[in-house]
Amino acid sequence: MKHKKFKEFENGGHHRGERHKRKESHHHGAKTFRRGRAIAFLESMHLRHSTIKRQLDEPDYQSIRPILVGELKAIDMVISEFKQLFEIHESEIVDMHNIEIEELEVPESESLDDSEEGNEADETN
Repeated sequence: MKHKKFKEFENGGHHRGERHKRKESHHHGAKTFRRGRAIAFLESMHLRHSTIKRQLDEPDYQSIRPILVGELKAIDMVISEFKQLFEIHESEIVDMHNIEIEELEVPESESLDDSEEGNEADETN
């Protein structure tokens, strides 16, 4: 009779070993989650870098150009140290970076005037 009980545990019952295995996989998941968060932070740094680089060419920002150049150098340094610290390679972030840029691009048919009109309509409701 005892042998039959143990067999039930092996076939899907709640045996201590099974709980332990699930716990181990949970730890692996947390590590993956943290790495994903690190890559997401690195992506936000790349986004800041591209924004500042774009501002360098705009005439409106010429008065603060030296500040922008300094910020750009600082962001470059943070990005390189972060990649080295977390051992992140460009291949891991290139796909995510391209997706974010595509999401941020606004079609030419949309303008600020159209979005402002939409906000005014929301305010009247």
